[in-house]
Amino acid sequence: MRPRIVVVPPSAEVGKIAQEMAPAGFETTLIVRENPQFAAALSEATYIVCYPGVKLDAAFYQMAPRLRLVQLLSAGYDDVDLMAARHVGVPVANNGGANAISVSEHAVMLMLTVARRVIWQHGSVSAGRWRGNGPSPRMYEVFGKTLGIVGLGTIGKKVARLAQAFRMRVEYYDIARLSEDAEDSLGVRFRLLNELLANADVVSLHVPLNESTRGMIGEGELARMKPSAILINTSRGPVVDVAALHQALSTGKLFGAGLDVFDPEPPRPDDPLLRLDNVVLTAHFAGPTWDNHVARFRNAFDNVQRVERGELPLWVVPELQDLLLKSRSAAHSST
Repeated sequence: MRPRIVVVPPSAEVGKIAQEMAPAGFETTLIVRENPQFAAALSEATYIVCYPGVKLDAAFYQMAPRLRLVQLLSAGYDDVDLMAARHVGVPVANNGGANAISVSEHAVMLMLTVARRVIWQHGSVSAGRWRGNGPSPRMYEVFGKTLGIVGLGTIGKKVARLAQAFRMRVEYYDIARLSEDAEDSLGVRFRLLNELLANADVVSLHVPLNESTRGMIGEGELARMKPSAILINTSRGPVVDVAALHQALSTGKLFGAGLDVFDPEPPRPDDPLLRLDNVVLTAHFAGPTWDNHVARFRNAFDNVQRVERGELPLWVVPELQDLLLKSRSAAHSST
């Protein structure tokens, strides 16, 4: 019997991409989680390829006893029960940076949109309020300013490169510091988080959500930022204390914010951030573009084929990397 890949697409359109790219030698099933046959499909799955939204908990793994790899189409994996995955010994891999270009572009777009008050300008023109017909808000250039990147992974590095087109000085904070040669090559300088927050004109967050990053930008951190500074969050909503952010934005302690992520998602209708005119909001759309759906499925199917050939998968999340060591040891002991 051929190995079976179960793909859970976010839409029929995206499902067509998966169908066209499905590798030979596999049975590929496309199914949405609401389908009554979803559990039956999982029971035969050797591999699952999915976006966030599939509940990857202990019950899921019980329904998929043949599973060899969970291949995410997303970069984030905070909705995955890693303990359950560890218990059954199934590695979980993310998308291998397939969305890095789109997220980095989105972060820069938010930075410019907030700095130049584009949403306010659009609303004014649409309402017939041409320039000079009332008080104009303060606006800023980003050229030559300081960008602070929190989390210098694949996306953070791409943001750094894009920022250099504006001759921005780029500082970064990460738990793993680059070598001096790597910093010089990328044109960035390491700073402790508190130093970065105080220096930066724009702070852009690019960290995964875990216990060490949950709430890492709170009242104290926001107070260290310049009143003219901008906060950009395209990582995960709970990284920022939203009550503290609202307080800073509504009292003039922070110039503005660009948010693609929220806590919770979607935001509640009464979320006070929705009523501020110095915030630009997008609906967790930084990652998915038509261009990178192809890249996501290419990486996903390549990884599935690696495992089927007996190779170790790429892009396994850090918390489950030790499963690969066990697999490697088992392979050596059997030869």
